Amino acid sequence: MSELTGKHVFAITAGAFGVIIAVNLTLAFQAVNTFPGLEVKNSYVASQGFNDRKAAQEALGWSLVPTYAEGRIKLAFTDRDGLPVRVGDLEVLVGRTTSTVDDARPAFTEMGDIYAAPLDLARGKWMVKVTAVAPDGTLFEQRTELFVQG
Repeated sequence: MSELTGKHVFAITAGAFGVIIAVNLTLAFQAVNTFPGLEVKNSYVASQGFNDRKAAQEALGWSLVPTYAEGRIKLAFTDRDGLPVRVGDLEVLVGRTTSTVDDARPAFTEMGDIYAAPLDLARGKWMVKVTAVAPDGTLFEQRTELFVQG
């Protein structure tokens, strides 16, 4: 076994820091490239009507429950009495919260008291972002989570 010299210690230290820097650069590059982007272009403008939109949506008293089974995603909208409601202009974004790679905008059809669409989802946590319009013209927006089992 050879003697540990200053050159060896320097090489070990430089190698360790080199690995740390390389890992940090790789993680930073991946974080920037997989960032889904901004929710709104101008947060100040979006905030101006937020309280009014929130109050109008809360006055509807609607709740939304997404479910997934056998390759179909289903949305159940109910009012404060638990009765089903009809929605208009239904737009849904289904995706992961950390990446836009798996984003999908399925076309929903009304099936009795629920809205359903065929969609293949892998196991895990999914984001369901729903925008709909009430019969009186009130905008309903909700972002919820959906957990898909094995």
